[in-house]
Amino acid sequence: MPEREEPVRLAIFISGRGSNMKTLVEACLSGEIPAKPVLVLSNSYSAAGLEWATEQGLPIAAIDHRAYGDDREAFEKDIQDTLDLHNVEFIALAGFMRVLTSWFTEKWQGRMVNIHPSLLPKYPGLHTHKRAIKAGDAEAGCSVHWVTEGVDEGAVIDQEKVPVLKDDTPESLADRVLEREHLLYPRALGKAIEDFLAREG
Repeated sequence: MPEREEPVRLAIFISGRGSNMKTLVEACLSGEIPAKPVLVLSNSYSAAGLEWATEQGLPIAAIDHRAYGDDREAFEKDIQDTLDLHNVEFIALAGFMRVLTSWFTEKWQGRMVNIHPSLLPKYPGLHTHKRAIKAGDAEAGCSVHWVTEGVDEGAVIDQEKVPVLKDDTPESLADRVLEREHLLYPRALGKAIEDFLAREG
């Protein structure tokens, strides 16, 4: 297989402060991930991570989902237009708090991953730490998975585990899991992109 000269063109989607986005950008710039971040996109103009991305000289875009009412596909078509402008090849969802329709997930199947704060298939959706504590679980953690139409249902690429402590609150557990997310996501995204490159070749 001929060596690809250019790194994979990566878009990172965020909704808030973008702490996982920062770790991915840094891993790309250090060569840990064979990708180049070419766009940081948010569904909120006020996402704090956009300011950091701008400081790093990264292109940003904000497309407010609220402007589209219930027309989720129209929102996603404008996202797609923005991705096309930047020639994006691969997407990493990093705290992007929107459920994507099948129109978008099918278009990006095998080229889009997400990080989720539980040991999937346990606890898809929201309030994962509260649910793990309530269930009396001995451990919790985070997963990176391929994005499919079903919420948090795609095949798991990699995981990190943390013990659930006797005095844990959802907040304290979330803090410890987030530390593991920052270790996990660069490693798992690297695996996913290598898989994409193997399929492309």
